[in-house]
Amino acid sequence: MLVLITYDVDTTDAAGRRRLRQIAKQCVNYGQRVQCSVFECSLDAAQYRSLQAKLCGLMDPEKDSLRFYNLGNHYERKIEHFGVKEGYLPTDTLIL
Repeated sequence: MLVLITYDVDTTDAAGRRRLRQIAKQCVNYGQRVQCSVFECSLDAAQYRSLQAKLCGLMDPEKDSLRFYNLGNHYERKIEHFGVKEGYLPTDTLIL
């Protein structure tokens, strides 16, 4: 399933900047950054629960917010892209 993860972390102090880096690092491990604080992640149910638990454990619920949008398995027709950045399919092979 494709999951869209967005986050907003309060970076007014060093602890917030650290949380931001840690949350971004976890998201990079599971998916593709499509905007500054937005990731598209192709996950199975166990990965979804694991990532959600990790991110919720890193955030400060008094200062930060996380959003998870489950787009399901038939996400291709739910995504429209406009603008400069080229789109991609999460199921395509990525060459690093």
